[in-house]
Amino acid sequence: MSPSPKVVHESCLAVREVLNRVGDKWSVQIVAFLRGGPRRFSELRRSIEGISQRMLTLTLKGLERDGLVTRTVSPTVPPRVDYALTTLGRTLLKPITALARWSEDNRHTIHRARAQFDSVKKPTTKRP
Repeated sequence: MSPSPKVVHESCLAVREVLNRVGDKWSVQIVAFLRGGPRRFSELRRSIEGISQRMLTLTLKGLERDGLVTRTVSPTVPPRVDYALTTLGRTLLKPITALARWSEDNRHTIHRARAQFDSVKKPTTKRP
């Protein structure tokens, strides 16, 4: 017996909601970088090429809200802010690593497929 359309719909919504957070390029890079342990905001910013301060702040807040990252403020002058993966965040490392490995293994095949696809002249359709 197959699941009801309502169950399938709710499952798709749940998957989409999670993938919106963990599937974006900044979240993946931050989680991967935090694999090595807690990092300061400035260290993350320098290490993630192309990310703006605002985008890093927003992404870290989202990851913290979802329980994937913790934020620790040390009472120093200036304040020191460290980010680290939570237990839940560490569970993301295995699928992210697998996806990265798959990407590396298949990058050239995908590039060839794109080139082949792009080289085929698309027939034009005339509209009435």
